Amino acid sequence: MSILKAQPLTGHFLIAMPSVAEPPLCRGVAFLCQHDEDGAVGLLVNQLSEYRLGDVLAQMKLSCDNPELADAPVLIGGPVQQERGFVLHREPGHWESSYRINADWSVTTSRDILVAMAAGEGPHQALMALGYVGWSAGQLERELMDNAWLTVEASERVMFHTPLEERWSAAAGLVGVDPLQLPDYAGHA
Repeated sequence: MSILKAQPLTGHFLIAMPSVAEPPLCRGVAFLCQHDEDGAVGLLVNQLSEYRLGDVLAQMKLSCDNPELADAPVLIGGPVQQERGFVLHREPGHWESSYRINADWSVTTSRDILVAMAAGEGPHQALMALGYVGWSAGQLERELMDNAWLTVEASERVMFHTPLEERWSAAAGLVGVDPLQLPDYAGHA
């Protein structure tokens, strides 16, 4: 039985071990949007970009009268296609280009969700990221065997109610681990 069949990780957090040193994955928490025999795709949920949501909306010629929404952080979702925006959200909605991850989570890439958010009609819990992280077939499984990542089911509390700078530790805490106590090398027993 393969690792993938034993434990599909869609809807889980991947928590970078201290040995993962390359930015933006260093101390990264990735939410896996898709994981199957063809590979995996996720969004980093704790890496701050230089942009705010108001900047993105203005670039798309959308006005936003809500200062709190305009000041919402835009995250670095990963190093792949950083010019492309992804909105990770709880409520499914009826957006033009939306992918239902599981019963709890969806990701949308179409402009209509940003129009709705700017008008105060978007999902109540959402975050925006630019770019994504991706793994080819078997790559994530190899990285898991090399102890590069901890895995745990994603938490709404960590995603939406934990400050960005605390998400790495908070996500690892879901597994019962203090990542600052872990060595920066991997081993096998």
